[in-house]
Amino acid sequence: MNPKLPYVLLVGAAVIIFILSCMLLSRGRRSSSCESQPRIVEKTGSTSQSLVFADLTPKEMVQVVRYLQGNLGVQLVDASRAKPSDNCIASVDLQVPAKAEVLRFLDGGGARPPREALAVLYFGNQPDPNVTEYVVGPLPLLAYHRDVTVQKYRGKVPYHCRPMLGSEYEQVGAFLEKVAFAAAPTFLKEVFEYDGTNVAFQTTAPHGLRSGDRKSWFVVFQNVSGFFVHPVGLEVLVDHSSLDISQWAVSRVFYNGQYYRDMVQLESAYVQGRISVQKVRKAPRDGDFSSMKPRAPSAALFPLQYEPQGPRYSVRNNHVLFQAWSFAFGMSVNTGLRLFDVRHKGERVAYEISVQEALSVYGSNCPGGMSTRYMDGSFGIGRYTSPLVRGVDCPYSATYIDTHSLSETLRPSKRKASLCIFEQNLGSPLRRHYSNLQSLYYGGLVNSALVVRSIATVGNHDYVWDFIFYQNGAIEGKVQATGYASSSFLHGDGLRYGNRVWEHTLGTIHTHSINYKVDLDVGGVKNSLVAHDMAFEMVRAPWSLEQQIERPRLTKKVLDTEDQAAFRLQSKMPRYIYFAANSKNKWGHQRGYRIQITSFAGDHVPEASSMERAISWARYQLAVTRRKEEEPTSTSIYNQNDPWTPTVAFADFINNETITNEDLVAWITTGFLHIPHSEDIPNTVTVGNSVGFLLRPYNYYDLDPSIYSHDGVFFTSEQDFMACEINPIACLPKTASCLPNFPPFTFDGFQNISRL
Repeated sequence: MNPKLPYVLLVGAAVIIFILSCMLLSRGRRSSSCESQPRIVEKTGSTSQSLVFADLTPKEMVQVVRYLQGNLGVQLVDASRAKPSDNCIASVDLQVPAKAEVLRFLDGGGARPPREALAVLYFGNQPDPNVTEYVVGPLPLLAYHRDVTVQKYRGKVPYHCRPMLGSEYEQVGAFLEKVAFAAAPTFLKEVFEYDGTNVAFQTTAPHGLRSGDRKSWFVVFQNVSGFFVHPVGLEVLVDHSSLDISQWAVSRVFYNGQYYRDMVQLESAYVQGRISVQKVRKAPRDGDFSSMKPRAPSAALFPLQYEPQGPRYSVRNNHVLFQAWSFAFGMSVNTGLRLFDVRHKGERVAYEISVQEALSVYGSNCPGGMSTRYMDGSFGIGRYTSPLVRGVDCPYSATYIDTHSLSETLRPSKRKASLCIFEQNLGSPLRRHYSNLQSLYYGGLVNSALVVRSIATVGNHDYVWDFIFYQNGAIEGKVQATGYASSSFLHGDGLRYGNRVWEHTLGTIHTHSINYKVDLDVGGVKNSLVAHDMAFEMVRAPWSLEQQIERPRLTKKVLDTEDQAAFRLQSKMPRYIYFAANSKNKWGHQRGYRIQITSFAGDHVPEASSMERAISWARYQLAVTRRKEEEPTSTSIYNQNDPWTPTVAFADFINNETITNEDLVAWITTGFLHIPHSEDIPNTVTVGNSVGFLLRPYNYYDLDPSIYSHDGVFFTSEQDFMACEINPIACLPKTASCLPNFPPFTFDGFQNISRL
């Protein structure tokens, strides 16, 4: 053996190691951490001015509570412990200033409107119990409170109209367990193996069948994960109208298709063997089929989106800037996410865009299901806005924002990371053209949009609320529904009201209707409503008079009155309907913003129904009315518990007033029919359950404003499309080959949760 051979091999090995090390180091340099670049954001709007719309801070909420405690002359009990016979603060929220005052401040150099709060109080400890709303101000040095109840609702709000507090749900639960269930021990033990912990209750609403009622069906489920789809066949009607809890009583009981006077009669019938018992298999704590635990192990990581040069938008307080867009955002405790002072290229296009209500109307052959008409604003869409899970509810690298509320307590509560903002590459072109005729070129623009999102979990339903801002000046409002399907116990002719989704579970048919308020200000406050559509006309061909041609032509109509601008839910509506400004674009057309609705709504409750007026906004897919300060919302939180005498009836807004050259509001209703099916187990998916609307420029600009986007791509056959200065996409291997700085995963959604 050559004695030099080992040295040669060692040297060769060292060289190979050196080369591999250099390759790995160079790769590491190319995959360095992403570094933020200066943001390209058009400076439109004012951050400080947007604070006029800002939600109350925790400090301000505390100030309002202390003021009310010291100036109303009555004892206020913490709502989380309040009995119906107590006085308490139900909620404190921002009182949005009058539009005229705000516009004088924003546009005319006027004084900043006083900052005020709206406080809702329950006065149960009074000779005439009632609900009162106070405007309290001015913050931070509070000096007055005004009772605005009669002004808003044209009368006092009766006490039975009040939304149920969490404490009342707890008190009814205790009544069921300690009083009602104590009357049927044998039945409960032998049929349900009841031990005091293994059942859960879900309430229905409205609470009764006529004005003044406060009687609620409580549906009994197995107390397991996803209990909503584990009915056991028992439902109890509780009369909790008395302010004295000791006077509450069971009004009726339902079990497996039969009605009983009370639990005593149910127990007696069971002991005597006169009941048809349908035993339900006991589910494990994880719910078995209703568990959302994945049935497959983790595998390859799903695709992630990141910003190689940092976010291209900015968020400061409640103000957002993104390319040509600017707007303010807020979170109403009742209606959830809302936007104000929405501007594109510095010009206001909308004063307010907000959710108004989410309605669900159910069918069933069980009493709880058939009587349910949930109006989620009464429960609190904003109140039940949930913490967002990074990487699932929103992109991992989104901007997450905490929100605060004061509801059913004397102290503000923080909902950590309950709102997210992110720019999203939608994976398709916003516009493009490949030319292979005459000249050879490609031009396109990636469809990258800004999304503002919150998700509210109201009972079994989860609503994903989005407002999306596109580079061509369009705005989209969208809601996606998910969560658990509501269910009834399957018996008798149950399949007339839904599909069987498990052994004893009927997924019950129901509608979802979502109402939005869209206060467009197109080219100014004064607008008109114009409809464009098409019609075919028969003409003789000018070059061949013996032949006919059917050609489409444009039809135009100005809708002069509110009656003309109220389009019933299933009626035909002009396909182009837009708010028209008093100004014109370069080509002589009125500048406008078009309303385009995406909806698969089920039928509306018949107008002959005694409760229909409370939800009369759902009659219309679109209704345009004059904007009035005394008509700020299409409904009321009190309509849920007394829909037979509604405090706000939207139908009264439409009274044939002229809407030409006026400040107008569009009330948009969108929705879908949901017939639950086996694929809704364990959980309803968002795919196919997404509805909403678009606001699109219509002759508002002289050309598509997205042509000025920095994201545009254009190259010809004569150019070097591999050169970065010609085609920025060609530079991606260099500009985007970095590792995103993902923050650590956190989630605070299980902190300070009360179990009802």
